[in-house]
Amino acid sequence: MSLRVMLVDDHPIVRSGVRAVLEAHPDLQVTAEAADGAGALAALAAESAGPEPVDVVLMDLQLGEGMDGIAATAEIRRRWPQVAVLVLTTFDTESDILAAVGAGAAGYLLKDAPSEQIADAVRQAAAGQKTLAPQVAATLMGRAAGGAEVLSAREIELLELIARGATNRGAARELFISEATVKTHLVHVYAKLGVDNRTEAVAEARRRRIIRG
Repeated sequence: MSLRVMLVDDHPIVRSGVRAVLEAHPDLQVTAEAADGAGALAALAAESAGPEPVDVVLMDLQLGEGMDGIAATAEIRRRWPQVAVLVLTTFDTESDILAAVGAGAAGYLLKDAPSEQIADAVRQAAAGQKTLAPQVAATLMGRAAGGAEVLSAREIELLELIARGATNRGAARELFISEATVKTHLVHVYAKLGVDNRTEAVAEARRRRIIRG
């Protein structure tokens, strides 16, 4: 019996390429596609109502306007916990990896992965196993090793907001914390990154691939 796969990516050419990679294997069948998060949920709902629901969703992270891949992954896992979500993206920053894992992704691959690795990852995700690109595994292992310089998930989240131009007040509102707590987090971030201000913190975090450039 073939594993049924849904592709979620906002680039039709990418979807076509991934479909070709997967359907070169007799045990893998692409049964649905979507260009954004909302479309993915609608397509999955339609597939799930049929006799042969989707087994694995291959999910990009950046999907244009609206619901991104992280939010879509979390919603899929909430509504259809039997469906595995495998991230396939170009982004390998620490913030993206942590967000995907937190949303319930069964694996995290980069789009330059060999075709056999992508096919094997789909099979492993369907079997309840985890698959990580080597770079991703190294990032998570580095965090697991600990150390005073490792930023917490909340500190990374705050840095992302600052990189997008958020003020302390705006970041506090977004994270449901006080401005005083934001300032405390920033003091810790500056110390860990060896910088003195917000601009330097964002630049250093991008240099270290903690957040997107």
